[in-house]
Amino acid sequence: MELYFLGTNAGVPTLQRNVTSIALRLLEERRSMWLFDCGEGTQHQILRSSLKMTRLEKIFITHLHGDHIFGLPGLLSSRGAQGATSPITVYGPKGIKAYIETSLELSQSRVNYPLEIVEHSGGILFDDDGFCVEAALLEHRVESYGYRIIEKDRPGNLDLQRLESYGLKPGPMYGRLKRGESIETPDGKTIYAVDVLLAPKKGRIVTILGDTRPCANIVPLAKDADLLVHEATFMHELEDTAHEYYHSTALQAAQAALEAGVKQLMLTHFSSRYKDIEHLQPLLEEARQVFENTKLAEDFGLYSVQR
Repeated sequence: MELYFLGTNAGVPTLQRNVTSIALRLLEERRSMWLFDCGEGTQHQILRSSLKMTRLEKIFITHLHGDHIFGLPGLLSSRGAQGATSPITVYGPKGIKAYIETSLELSQSRVNYPLEIVEHSGGILFDDDGFCVEAALLEHRVESYGYRIIEKDRPGNLDLQRLESYGLKPGPMYGRLKRGESIETPDGKTIYAVDVLLAPKKGRIVTILGDTRPCANIVPLAKDADLLVHEATFMHELEDTAHEYYHSTALQAAQAALEAGVKQLMLTHFSSRYKDIEHLQPLLEEARQVFENTKLAEDFGLYSVQR
């Protein structure tokens, strides 16, 4: 599980940073990629990266401001031209369906793969054997959501030494035990999976927030997350400006991370007034005074989500 940032700027792109889009790579977990927001130029950023459009499975839109959705029509229409045939599901607030369908219809763009668009108002959006995705409303000028991605616990590895002590060799019986089934050995002995499986692999939690100023739903969304992605549009000296425009400061992001008990905080969505990584250092220092394990997201930065 890895996060790949395709854009970290707020409002408009600059020569240094593109507008918001984050890819969650789940290559080992489900051989796919999920996208969170799709600002203008996202498909160009993907072309410059190691990401593959053919692996794109789901797109989660936090809100309908242009710097988070203007890249959607182009990306969806280009994906088929790159040979992708697998289905995509787009999740977003009310209005995302009309935006996508109208853009594709008026531009006479063809999508030659199954495309499902799900409008939501929060709650559990997706749940299968491997993952659950929840959404909750934040506080912004328009309807804006945060997403909590929960990886479910996975069975532990087989205790190979113990299996060898039973005289079992690698083969189909290993697979049955791995699936939690019991087996019977050639000499009639029953072996239960619980006796030969090591401790389960704890699932990880990633929380990705849309634009927001401090609000009540942030901490429940981020509770005990392994990684929290939180906007930090301004330094705290501009707290009044942040509040007026429904954004957060780096200090406020750090306070939320501390209260939620997350393991790592990733700051993104920086105002264009902070020109480059050097000008962003004061935001990082401000956040680290409250929450030490904080990093600045960078365009084309790849960050592993540790267990």
